[in-house]
Amino acid sequence: MDRPTDGPPEQDGNVGVPQRVPDAPPTLPSRTAFLVAFLSILLAGIFGGIIGYGLGDISSDGDGGLQPLLWAVTGALVAGGGVGIVAILVLRAQAEWRQTPPPPAPEAPEDPTQPPASA
Repeated sequence: MDRPTDGPPEQDGNVGVPQRVPDAPPTLPSRTAFLVAFLSILLAGIFGGIIGYGLGDISSDGDGGLQPLLWAVTGALVAGGGVGIVAILVLRAQAEWRQTPPPPAPEAPEDPTQPPASA
């Protein structure tokens, strides 16, 4: 079996074989999962901003001002932060789930009081 060298790839025996990145763990979720998590955080921030603006507009005296804008920013940060926390937990659970298969079940020890099984 060819071992990779510490030299440049031209001197390596496995020139055509892609090398693994040492810093990237093999249990990372797929790019699709990261993209879905990012888009869900973005969408939650947008909806949180809309809801926050609506609450700020209703609670203001009708003169507009900065109150609806502050409520919109607060709503976007709270909604995006909450969905971000959930997305991180889901990605970590997915990475842990893909990490290793469960170990095989141990075989039951033979009972010395039972006669040996005949084939």
